[in-house]
Amino acid sequence: MTQSAQNADQDLIDDVLARLREQGGRATTARRLLLGALVESHGHRTAEELAADVRSHAPDINLSTVYRNLDELERLKVVDRTHLGQGPATYHLASGAHGHLVCERCGKITEVPDTMFDDLAATARQRYGFTVDPHRFAVIGRCADCG
Repeated sequence: MTQSAQNADQDLIDDVLARLREQGGRATTARRLLLGALVESHGHRTAEELAADVRSHAPDINLSTVYRNLDELERLKVVDRTHLGQGPATYHLASGAHGHLVCERCGKITEVPDTMFDDLAATARQRYGFTVDPHRFAVIGRCADCG
């Protein structure tokens, strides 16, 4: 990783920690390491994968601590939790609203604008009184490569 990329990642972590403090959160060692793991991953990671990264720097941090911190970061809207089909939920830094398309064959995840689900959301609201949150779930299918 280049020095400028490392600086950008650290700036992002600092910005997230500042936002967290503004919302009443604390910048603990576990949170700093967890945010570092989220920033470095640039993708969707399970709590177990994130815990392994955190524990590589601080072996005394338990999986339960990682889960508690993920819950708190989600509550503060710093992290998004998404279910991408089968398996555990994944986490990533909160960004613009988007949905997910997941290939059932190769596992490729494609992020799409949440507006792609506008018709689904409108139908669910009108017919069933249900509000769809498209960035919290995935549409499973096959990517172009897997046909």
